[in-house]
Amino acid sequence: MVAAWLLARELPLVMAFGPVFRGAGLVMVLGGVALIGWSALWFWRKKTTIEPHHAPTNLIVEGPYRFSRNPIYLGMAAIMTGWVVWLGALGPILLPVAFVAIINRRFIRAEEASLIAAFGDEGRRYLQSTRRWL
Repeated sequence: MVAAWLLARELPLVMAFGPVFRGAGLVMVLGGVALIGWSALWFWRKKTTIEPHHAPTNLIVEGPYRFSRNPIYLGMAAIMTGWVVWLGALGPILLPVAFVAIINRRFIRAEEASLIAAFGDEGRRYLQSTRRWL
């Protein structure tokens, strides 16, 4: 988010967005925060770790996890995208795409392998029946 702010300030390229986009950006940020909160609540309810590199003890398939295997990362991407839209500059427009690519490579692949290791066929079925993002 700091990189987006610096790019918008130092290399805006085009100031492309107006007040409507500021409102849309704010809605995206707030929606992302709400999605993260809702998702984190399920970790608490299921009494399992929210830490990406720790072994899960329960498979969460309820709440936002019915629609996305990664609603917390989806919320983070929404926050990042909303922030870029709110800034109104074209310079940082690719940062949310880079964020998703990095999260996929650095965290999600390992987490999916961890689900299969911990839950076997039940984990595989969940991975096959629920989309990674949306």
